[in-house]
Amino acid sequence: MNPIIKELEKSYLKEEIADVNPGDTVKVFVRIVEGNKERTQAFEGTVIKEHGAGLNKTITVRKVFQGVGVERVFLLNSPRIEKINVLRRGDVRRSKLYYLRERSGKATRIKEKIEKR
Repeated sequence: MNPIIKELEKSYLKEEIADVNPGDTVKVFVRIVEGNKERTQAFEGTVIKEHGAGLNKTITVRKVFQGVGVERVFLLNSPRIEKINVLRRGDVRRSKLYYLRERSGKATRIKEKIEKR
């Protein structure tokens, strides 16, 4: 990458980005503007995909709401994202979990990663 572009992007990078991997269950807090008011809305689901790097890194989070699958793409360095809480670490063997789209109910469960202390 061009060093000039890299230097420009450095000022837009966030210092503390949660370490998020596919299979993790996360709660993403997003700032939403409604009229002249601003509020924070949480979106909780499973990370099914990571994409990009640096300033352009995104994650796709999937949840099932009222029987309908909802996926949302979040730009990790966006000023709209307040914070990301990792609720559970998933133990998966692949980087893209598209197979979860065809599954429903208990079949969508992901094994939890047991971390060393």
